Amino acid sequence: MRAITVRDRDAGVSGLTLTDMPHPHAAENDVIVRVHAAGFTPGELDWPATWTDRAGRDRTPSIPGHELSGVVVELGYGTTGLTVGQRVFGLTDWARDGSLAEYAAVEARNLAPLAADIDHIVAAALPISGLTAWQGLFDHAHLRTGQTVLIHGAAGGVGSIAVQLAREVGAHVIGTGRADDREVAVGLGAQAFFDLAADDWHRAGEVDVVFDVIGGDILDRSAGLVRPGGTLVTIAAPPTVQPRDGRAVFFVVEPDRAQLTDLAQRVRTGRLNPIVGAVRPLSEAASAFARRRRTPGRTIIQVADQEATPGS
Repeated sequence: MRAITVRDRDAGVSGLTLTDMPHPHAAENDVIVRVHAAGFTPGELDWPATWTDRAGRDRTPSIPGHELSGVVVELGYGTTGLTVGQRVFGLTDWARDGSLAEYAAVEARNLAPLAADIDHIVAAALPISGLTAWQGLFDHAHLRTGQTVLIHGAAGGVGSIAVQLAREVGAHVIGTGRADDREVAVGLGAQAFFDLAADDWHRAGEVDVVFDVIGGDILDRSAGLVRPGGTLVTIAAPPTVQPRDGRAVFFVVEPDRAQLTDLAQRVRTGRLNPIVGAVRPLSEAASAFARRRRTPGRTIIQVADQEATPGS
C-alpha cells in the first residue's frame, strides 16, 4: 500500500516521503480500515510517540496522521461492534502507524459508525478537534447553561467546534484570535470577539471557563480571568499560573466512541459544522505538512476517490 512515512527525526517535514509499505496486520480487537480521508496535526512530528512505541523502541519508518474516515475491510480476532463494509471514523493510536496511508489498523473501540450522509472529508476533520472541544468543555471544565466561556483560537480547528458546542449548551461565548478570525468566530456563535494582537481582551471580565489552545503568555495571562470556582483548561502545556480560586487543567484528548457518535449526529442535523479548508491528495501530504501560509479550516488528505468495497 502507499503511505506517507518518516524515518529521520532530525529531517522534520522534509523527511516525509510517499512510499510503499506492507499491508497492516489486524491484531486482536483491531479492524483494518480502507482510508478515504485523513487528518493530521502539523506538530506531531515533534511527538515522541511518532518515533517510538510505548516501550521506547524505535518504530520507524512510521506513518503519521491520527484521524481517519473510511470503510472497514477486515476484522481482527475477537473484534466486536463493527462489521466488514461499515463506514467508520475516529482516531488511530498515538504510538502506532497512523492514517496517512491507504489502509490503517485501528482498535475498534477508537472508531464510531459513520452515517452514509456524512462525507468522509468532513468526518476526517472531526475526531481530534471535536473530541478535544467536547472533553475540554464538558469533561474537564463542566460547562453549564448560563455560564460564560472564553475560547482562545475561536476560529481554529478545536476552537471553532468549541464555540458551537458551548453555544448549543446555552453558554455565553467570548472568542479570541487574529483580526481576520472575527467574522468566522461570530458567524459560529461567539457573542463577543477580541483580537489578541490589538484588543485588551482582559476587558472580557471574569468568566467561568477559559479554553486555551495557544499556551505561552496567553495561557499565563488567562488565569486572572477565571472567577472563583471556575476552570482554566488547556491543551497547549501544563499551566504554570493558577487561577486564584479556581482550577487549571491540562489534558490530552482521548478516543471515545460515544462522544464521536454524538458529534456525528450533530453534524447530520446541522447543529455542528467542522470547518474544512484545503483538501489535498495523499501524494501532496508532505507539502501540506510543510505549508506555512495560514488558511482557515482543517487541511484534509483525500486518500481514496470513491467508496471502497470489502476486500478492495
